[in-house]
Amino acid sequence: MNTMRLDYPIAVLCRAFKVSRSGFYAWSKGKLSPRAQVDERLKVAIKAVHKQSRETYGTRRVQPELEAQGFIAGRDRIARLRRELNLRCKQKRKFKARRIRITTRLSPTIC
Repeated sequence: MNTMRLDYPIAVLCRAFKVSRSGFYAWSKGKLSPRAQVDERLKVAIKAVHKQSRETYGTRRVQPELEAQGFIAGRDRIARLRRELNLRCKQKRKFKARRIRITTRLSPTIC
């Protein structure tokens, strides 16, 4: 609608898209709801904790870190925000003992 508003009146566009004019102007101002504003602040804090933990902390370990910084949020909310940010914690590999094979043999003349 923003690109078309140069060619057509807003009232015509709102009728065509079945949107109220007041709703369009409220959307165009771009104010976020209070919850969305808190979510944006939480996203910044989650990114910081993620970097601080060398990308190893999951949701369960991020939550107490955020509480220590003064952000109160549930695990599900933190998990949703981490998904929106595409943050994944690094998985540790299981330790596997590896054998070292010696492929060179001593020549019989040395012995």
